Amino acid sequence: MVTSGNVAFGCDVHTHTIFSRHAYSTIGECVAVARERGLELLGSCDHYSRMISPTLHVRDYQHFINFSVWPRVWDGVWVMHGAEADIVDLDGHLFGWDLMCQKGITGAKLTQPITLKDMVWRSIDYAVASIHDATFARGASLTQTTNMYVRALEDPKVLILGHLGRSGVPADLDVVLLAAKEHHKLIEINEHSFQEHYGERIGLACRRIAERCAELGVMIATSTDAHIAHEVGRFDAVSALLEEIHFPQELVATRDAKTFLGVLEEAVGACA
Repeated sequence: MVTSGNVAFGCDVHTHTIFSRHAYSTIGECVAVARERGLELLGSCDHYSRMISPTLHVRDYQHFINFSVWPRVWDGVWVMHGAEADIVDLDGHLFGWDLMCQKGITGAKLTQPITLKDMVWRSIDYAVASIHDATFARGASLTQTTNMYVRALEDPKVLILGHLGRSGVPADLDVVLLAAKEHHKLIEINEHSFQEHYGERIGLACRRIAERCAELGVMIATSTDAHIAHEVGRFDAVSALLEEIHFPQELVATRDAKTFLGVLEEAVGACA
């Protein structure tokens, strides 16, 4: 358990490995740091998007399909199989929804075609839905962008709306947060968003999101979005923010593994 003041962090549920290409550590290295820092649970959520490969072939995404070889408990750390999936249009679709696979990773023809998204979704525990390229939303109305986020949250595998404060796509915040609450989903408060190069505006946006989550009773997921192992479990900025605004500990889904796994089970049940 990582503690800072009155805030406890038992989980880091959005981290990256070398599969994300612009990240620098293996899953084993991330697990080792998680264990050293006392985390109970590590969520590995590599990018599931066009950032991985320009060819958009199932073989480029087999990292997700072979998750079953990972130990569920690794050196005492519960390891979750996740994906950070890009929202790709104003309908709230996630990457791969329209990419039909006729063959598997060996090249053998599948008995029934399946979308790349559905193939990956069979192997993951949850998805973090994020926006990295916001060009599709240029000129969109606030109603359109709000509905986009709500539809993404309605996807059964989406558990967390990722780094909303730096998505670059504004929306009616209360509508989005209340949709997350209705569907038992989580709003991410992301350590990486407070890095200096993002500027004060992004930090203030994240603060406003956290404040409204507290006021509306919406649960959050704290994460580092670590792209290198030494960042795993380091919540300096997030901890300072949550303490400063007196964020209710009972709304932090990542305070311990039991709570996070319980929220995940609720979200799955709500979508059944």
